[in-house]
Amino acid sequence: MGVAMRRAGEGDREHLVRLLDDVFQYDPVSSWVFPDEAHRRKVHGVFMGVFLDVALSEGWVDVTEDGAAAALWLHVPAGEAEEEDDTPARMREIADPENERAELVGRLTGAVHPHDRAHHYLLLIAATPERQGEGLGTALITSVLERCDRTGMPAYLEASSERSRGLYERLGFAPRGEPVQLPDGPRMFPMWREPRESR
Repeated sequence: MGVAMRRAGEGDREHLVRLLDDVFQYDPVSSWVFPDEAHRRKVHGVFMGVFLDVALSEGWVDVTEDGAAAALWLHVPAGEAEEEDDTPARMREIADPENERAELVGRLTGAVHPHDRAHHYLLLIAATPERQGEGLGTALITSVLERCDRTGMPAYLEASSERSRGLYERLGFAPRGEPVQLPDGPRMFPMWREPRESR
């Protein structure tokens, strides 16, 4: 697609937190976690920063050269979920200690996350609003999916809306199990992609 991209590092953190905060400020899931808009504006960037820190330390972040879009990935090995990994509690503690939803969203998605096969997990993807629709996100995802196809690696994600689910289906993802229903809130759609055979 001709989109220049690179691997992000710690020096990109401030910019990427701002990008994630802007892009997901009115996302259905973020709006459910932080229903009060004024409060969301105060703590949402911190919440997004926890996702980013996990990806920077335990996975990787691909970013377009101009910084307009980024994709956060983790590699999840096969086997049981690690009991000592308490990222949901850490997210709540760091971002909004009195808000149980800041932890619950991670608990509910974690409960259905597959661990029977190793896979790459698309944690978050974001493109700055004025650049959405230009294919930046698709380019970032496709670069990893092409590698998945070459190495026989599945991929997994949770779509946070019907619209994004449609985009991921076009990239070869299919629903996996029932949607995650956030209490009195939106649904999230677990999706799995088998690697495609090289032709």
